[in-house]
Amino acid sequence: MFWPGTLIGIVAGWALASIPGAMLGGLLGQVLDRRLRRRSWRELIDELRGGARVPEEELLFLLLGRVAKSRGRVQDAHIQQARAEMLRLGLDEAGRLRAIDAFNRGKHGGPRLEEGVQQCRGLRPSVDGLLQACWRMAWAAGAPSAAEKALILRWGESFGLPRATVLSLAAGAEALRAPPSRAESYRQALRLLGVEDDSPVEEIKRAYRRLISQHHP
Repeated sequence: MFWPGTLIGIVAGWALASIPGAMLGGLLGQVLDRRLRRRSWRELIDELRGGARVPEEELLFLLLGRVAKSRGRVQDAHIQQARAEMLRLGLDEAGRLRAIDAFNRGKHGGPRLEEGVQQCRGLRPSVDGLLQACWRMAWAAGAPSAAEKALILRWGESFGLPRATVLSLAAGAEALRAPPSRAESYRQALRLLGVEDDSPVEEIKRAYRRLISQHHP
């Protein structure tokens, strides 16, 4: 938490009424800081200039939507992972609806996403958490694709982080991804058998028997 209002209140209060003024100014400034929840002087300056910042929660789900869509199609595993992130944040119903909206808008990128990324440049540890969530999403449907890696590395560079740091944030992402849904588990089993999702039941059975005969002692 950043306390510019508190600092300004103390200085202004001291100038006006010495110690009592500093105490009152600091108290009023703290109330203001808690309401604004600013994390840096840069955020405060943007606020005073009238610049509308992209909330971190919105940016998170914009990024997650973009990562999920980068494979070409959003899969059930991506939806499960997005839900896991909502649970991790403890979002209420209104928060979940906002997150879903941001996720859907983020699928195709856009200026809102890029603006949010630029606003967060240098704001650690916030950007670390954003990138870790992106890595978890990238692992949701299996090993990250080249497109997913490229996106996350580019965002890391925009955040002002070295490439090695961005890659290090991927550590543990696979273990923390959401468990696959029943539908995704079924599709994974079909891929293992070498058949398509819409294959007839008899073809799936034949593929299963063939696989069993190959590996049965």
